[in-house]
Amino acid sequence: MHRHYNGLKTAALFGVLWAVLLGIGALIASSTRSPAPLVIFALIGVGTTAYGYWNSDKIAIRSMQAYPVTEQQAPQIYQIVRELSAKANQPMPKIYLSPTQSPNAFATGRNPQNAAVCCTEGILRILDLRELRGVLGHELMHVYNRDILTSSMAAAIAGVITSVAQMMLFFGGGDRRNANPIAMIAMALLAPLAASLIQLAISRTREYDADEDGSKLTDDPLALASALRKLQSGIQQAPLPQDQNLVNTSHLMIANPFRGGGLKSLFATHPPMDQRIARLEKMAGRPLN
Repeated sequence: MHRHYNGLKTAALFGVLWAVLLGIGALIASSTRSPAPLVIFALIGVGTTAYGYWNSDKIAIRSMQAYPVTEQQAPQIYQIVRELSAKANQPMPKIYLSPTQSPNAFATGRNPQNAAVCCTEGILRILDLRELRGVLGHELMHVYNRDILTSSMAAAIAGVITSVAQMMLFFGGGDRRNANPIAMIAMALLAPLAASLIQLAISRTREYDADEDGSKLTDDPLALASALRKLQSGIQQAPLPQDQNLVNTSHLMIANPFRGGGLKSLFATHPPMDQRIARLEKMAGRPLN
């Protein structure tokens, strides 16, 4: 059990997500006297998510225009990743670099045997080796914790909820004699928003887990805290463009790659940097100098 109970929080959030989906199913069943529409959309959601899950590494790498590098080209990254992988008794992932100057990093892959770690050229410019080690420890733990599977499942359920809710709104609930029109409209409007917020909350809990577990792997939570502080400043100066492909993969990155603030923070894929840094400082038992 993680000290912040993030695993329990994730399970609870999945429970709420399923409750929303079952609520929609109950309304559809009472309206159409058939659960067939829900089953059809669920199958579509599972199919598209399975494709994304099995190809998550390729999709993310392509969106960042990343390229593979050899140990001769990036000896420091290889040294750190090899050390941490061996310490975790896990296979060595593939290493990529992205040509963007926006500082960030991510790991992807459906399991440790099919994992890839990618750093942007921008992150290598602003972090020292100790901070880079902290970042890579965080990213490797996303793979070891099977977070790609977790995020894929959340995306699948949220996608089904959104699709079915849109169908409810468009078709008006089928047999109106058996439907509660107010409940149908309310569910159609509110369910997609609720699903999105729960999906984002799941993503945030996984970030806290990766921070904590990555710091245990490196034995240096303050290194990650220092890196996060630099990343917060660096991204504000050089954010990624709001390209849809980048938006779709932004949850994989160690820091939100877009400028935040205001209402945008409500729909952020990452918890606030200040809270993450405070937790890491608490792990270390002292504040970051």
